Amino acid sequence: MDTGTRNWRSHPAEALFSTWAAPDGWALRRMDWRQGEGRAARGSLLFVGGRGDFIEKYLEAYGDWHEAGWNVTSFDWRGQGLSQGGKAGRAIGFEELAADLAGLIEAWRADGPGPHVAVAHSMGAHLLLRALVDKRPALDAAVLVAPMLEVNSYPMPAWLAPQIADFMCQLGWEKERVWKPPVGGSPWGSARQRNLTDCRERYEDELHWWTAQPGFDIGSPSWGWLREAFRSSAASFTAEKLANVTLPMLIVATERDRLVSSEAIRRVARQLPDAWVEWINDAAHEILRESDPIRRDALDRIDAFLAGLEH
Repeated sequence: MDTGTRNWRSHPAEALFSTWAAPDGWALRRMDWRQGEGRAARGSLLFVGGRGDFIEKYLEAYGDWHEAGWNVTSFDWRGQGLSQGGKAGRAIGFEELAADLAGLIEAWRADGPGPHVAVAHSMGAHLLLRALVDKRPALDAAVLVAPMLEVNSYPMPAWLAPQIADFMCQLGWEKERVWKPPVGGSPWGSARQRNLTDCRERYEDELHWWTAQPGFDIGSPSWGWLREAFRSSAASFTAEKLANVTLPMLIVATERDRLVSSEAIRRVARQLPDAWVEWINDAAHEILRESDPIRRDALDRIDAFLAGLEH
């Protein structure tokens, strides 16, 4: 399923860029990379990125899925990538983002053949599952990659971290960053890099896009964002609500993840009616942007899961 190239610092010639208008009029940038003329699509795959992600960051993964026969669609969340219009300075909540995603799924389903599947990473996986809980958009299957079902607060106890986030917001620090970027940014060798991927070339792909589009780097999360994340997890991912999410679901995760909670992943997987977890050894948080053997392992497991939908 590999495309056999590592030139992912330019857009595929066949990719089409457009905008999708959210119900309140916010324009979200969208990319569609459909199968060429004369080649039937295997189905339609929507990729849902995480916090701070943008369409270009996962071009290589889109290439793998496109080569395998999928029509591939991705988008920039409001406030990220080139979807940063709207009302400047207004806080963007998780409920709003989940509603955007549910609406986009409805529009996207009308554009291409089934099966219709979503692959979502980190915060995107959180918001996809929340949309499935609250809005129940029509999907045939979902893949959650390193899902942020709960923020990994280690070494702070999981019960204390939400209280700290609430307290900081009560002090009026909602817009303050939880941590400041180091002097010199986040190059190869930084703590950020170690948390995300051990593949230097793929990590530096993102830095390339940051240079080309400085607005793509939205910085570290705020205390307000962290409070939203904890509150959303507690309210949306209860056993009662998860029991209603019946579509087939694969969760791809890593024990090395320092950004999301492995225990929360196990708990949620047990409470979903048709979900299981595939653990990837030696990966950091960005499993699909890891070294070749690791990402190949993850992509093969995802492909095997998706192939099961066609029989």
